[in-house]
Amino acid sequence: MQLLFCPICGTKAYFHNLICPCGADLYFDPEQGQFRTDGPACANRERIACNWVGERGLCRSCLMSPTIPPLSVEGNLELLAGAERGKRWVLANLARWGWFTDADADPGPRPQFLMLSERTGQQDDVRVMMGHQNGIITINVVEADDEIRFHRKNRLGERYRSMVGHFRHEIAHFLFERLEVTPGFLPAFRPVFGDETQDYGAALARHYAAPRDPGEEFITPYATAHPHEDWAETCAHFLHLVDMTDSFMASGLMAPQVPSKDYDAYADPDSTRLFQIASVVALAVNDINRALDNPDLYPFVLTPRIRQKLSFAHDWVTRPR
Repeated sequence: MQLLFCPICGTKAYFHNLICPCGADLYFDPEQGQFRTDGPACANRERIACNWVGERGLCRSCLMSPTIPPLSVEGNLELLAGAERGKRWVLANLARWGWFTDADADPGPRPQFLMLSERTGQQDDVRVMMGHQNGIITINVVEADDEIRFHRKNRLGERYRSMVGHFRHEIAHFLFERLEVTPGFLPAFRPVFGDETQDYGAALARHYAAPRDPGEEFITPYATAHPHEDWAETCAHFLHLVDMTDSFMASGLMAPQVPSKDYDAYADPDSTRLFQIASVVALAVNDINRALDNPDLYPFVLTPRIRQKLSFAHDWVTRPR
């Protein structure tokens, strides 16, 4: 995430800030990618601490969530706030390539989010499966609880699990729907990821019955399940790597083989160079975590085959529509 500042006093501000220490109210403008002080406020500003500029009462991000969990149930308000916070972060990243921005710049459809909770207020909680279907993305807001998410991460044997990661994965499925109608996309996709028309339900059943080792071809075990999941996992990691590199550069940090502070990971058209730089950044931040006796921040290996897939995602997601 790029550096943000208060327009009044110039103090550094963080993406989720509602107010500057100087007293100015802060409103994030997703079109400009920077803070304003003149609003108008999103109608959810007080309820879930949404600091985005309102468009039709709600902001651009909140308008994409027509369904929210029952807020009268204890804990759901805080869970929704945490989940929406992650969604705004991902949408702001994607806006730097023009996705879901002003309708004149991106006239295509927007995803719609079903923000559901396992906590219904009934005696037994319900199971909520995250997923995407026909432009509708289901998000389980319970995973905004760090303790619950950590427990599930360990139970499933995953290296990484976060709300931002969930949004990046599910939005990647939506991006596929937008891209598959683009001339040339599917003929280029299939030699890299495989035939996406194969039976999805049967493929998932095989995966859960006997998970495959990702080896050097897939970024995660789940990516082995089906070409759609390989794309979504790969695309999510492409977004992880670009944003991690961008944040590293915005912080003014330096490392061998990392270019000057003016380097913009979101604007680099050379995917080979970008992922080489991202690899160096990943190693650097992993070393910092190890110095504190913490797990690696980015515990994945970018093999040549995985880099090929990452480059494919980069080249299609970043091109003008």
